[in-house]
Amino acid sequence: MHAIFFGSLVALLLVGVPVFVVLLLPVMVALETTTSTPPVLIIQRLFSGIDKFPLMAIPFFIFAGNIMAQGGISKRLIRLANALVRPLLGGLGITTVTSSMFFSAISGSSPATVIAVGKIMLPAMEKEGYKRWFSIGLLMSSGSMGIIIPPSIFMIVYGAVTGVSIGALFLAGVGAGLVYGVAFIGVCVLYARATGMAREARWDTTEILTAARGCFWGLATPFIILGGIYGGIFTPTEAAAVAVIYAVLVSALIYREMTLSDILDSAVDSAITTAQVMIIIAAASAFAWYLTTSGVASGLTGLLAGIGNNPIYVLLTINCIILLAGMVLDPNSIIIILVPFIVPVAVAAGIDPIHLGIVLAVNAAIGMFTPPFGLNLFVSGALGVSFNEAIKGALPFILVGLIALFVITYVPITSLWLPAQFYPNISTTF
Repeated sequence: MHAIFFGSLVALLLVGVPVFVVLLLPVMVALETTTSTPPVLIIQRLFSGIDKFPLMAIPFFIFAGNIMAQGGISKRLIRLANALVRPLLGGLGITTVTSSMFFSAISGSSPATVIAVGKIMLPAMEKEGYKRWFSIGLLMSSGSMGIIIPPSIFMIVYGAVTGVSIGALFLAGVGAGLVYGVAFIGVCVLYARATGMAREARWDTTEILTAARGCFWGLATPFIILGGIYGGIFTPTEAAAVAVIYAVLVSALIYREMTLSDILDSAVDSAITTAQVMIIIAAASAFAWYLTTSGVASGLTGLLAGIGNNPIYVLLTINCIILLAGMVLDPNSIIIILVPFIVPVAVAAGIDPIHLGIVLAVNAAIGMFTPPFGLNLFVSGALGVSFNEAIKGALPFILVGLIALFVITYVPITSLWLPAQFYPNISTTF
């Protein structure tokens, strides 16, 4: 029966059925044909899966990110990044990575980062002489940092499922995001050296100061969010609402690039995106419930527990499982379905739940541009990139992401040092 159940999952994915239907339909059929469970229970599980207070932050952060993307903040961030790193070897590629890091810190969304940065940087990189496959791959991979760098929607969902401090996860994401970003910066330098690209002109202090002044209000966003959380002014959920108000004020009153009509349009787009995220979380919750009640979950937990308590082997196994899951599932589904079974095994092996959350986030980030169902592969179509071009560009960068994952996984201090300064119970070693 289990073979038929999982076979139907794969078949539905291959024919392009929406993810929430893929998760729900086999569960409904299995319950109807093999049990006497009333179908209404599935509806109850759908609602209970999203009836969590921390999840209220998701629509707010999505709304804030959309406003910032459309309100002139993204182009100002790119201008600053360009002024800071353009004179370096591989400067335009490094600009793409740093711009993605900046925008991830204000949007919390990987697809939004790819589109906002890609619309400006893809034409610029091709004009500069970068190969199209390299430009596409760099945009999709560096754009995946929206999952790692706070405010990350992935970390909000992880915190809601596990009860781990979202504030601590946000701090851990800073160090992990820097390691992840530096890996792609290194690729840009090596590419420029291999292709014989010349350096740009020297730094222009006036240009840097002008660019910094222009995007000051946008760059202040993560400091307001994180400063408010760690200063005890508001919770992460409340911080998301503050981010929306701040984004509207900056875009409409300071930059004056959004009208009331634009804000309303952004609200509609945000509502649609929120619905897409929430229905997947709800369906994944029902799917995870079925795995638990049908005995599949106990088999998975037993398989993980059989590895032993060596954190090196446990983390290696977890990485393999999540990387494979990331090829076919979206990040939020991975959390809801797999995390409840992975966390107990990881904690028993001495792995800090904060560190585990960051490792899972990096895995999910790599999954965003890994064939066949990486979301960034499809999002890049908005930039005029075909699916085949997206895959060709993504493949070399998957290896770079795996190198960064290895460092973040087995050198936990890279991500845990910062949260350990605020949360004394966090250990920076296994």
